[in-house]
Amino acid sequence: MSKRLVAYFSASGVTAKVADTLAKAAGADLYEIKPAIPYTEADLDWRNKDSRSSIEMRDPASRPTIGSAAVDMSEYDTLFVGFPIWWYVAPTIINTFLESYDLSGKTIIPFATSGSSGMGKTNERLSPSCPGSKLLDGRVFKSNTSSDEFIAWIKSLDI
Repeated sequence: MSKRLVAYFSASGVTAKVADTLAKAAGADLYEIKPAIPYTEADLDWRNKDSRSSIEMRDPASRPTIGSAAVDMSEYDTLFVGFPIWWYVAPTIINTFLESYDLSGKTIIPFATSGSSGMGKTNERLSPSCPGSKLLDGRVFKSNTSSDEFIAWIKSLDI
C-alpha cells in the first residue's frame, strides 16, 4: 500500500471535518492548506463582487499565498486534495498548493464539500497545476459522511 496524504483547505470548518474523517478512513496523514492571510467572513461573501474570494475566482491566474509550512511530498504516492466548491471549481489556493510541488507519478484525488453544487469544472482547472500526475475524478461529500462511506469510496478508486 502506498503512503497517502489528505491535504485540505477549509474556509468554514466543514471541509476540515470531512478531511479528518477521510484521513482516518484512508490511513493517511493530514495536512491543512492555510492561506497566508486568513479569509474573513467578508472575504467569503460570494454575493459581493468586490469580496476577496470573488476577485480571486474571477481571475484564473490568481494564486493566493499559502501560510502553512511545506510538506515533504516525496513521502507520498497518493494525494487526496480537499476544498469547498467555489463557483463550480476548487478555490485558486488549491492551484497554488499543487503548483508548489513536483507531483510527477503521483495519484491525485480531489474531494470537495458543497451545499448544492457538484464538482463542475474542477479537474479541468486543476489539471494544468499537476503535470505528470494521474488526476482522478473527484467527488463532493456532505459534512456527515461516515468513515464506512469513505472506505467504500476508496475501495472503488482501486488505488
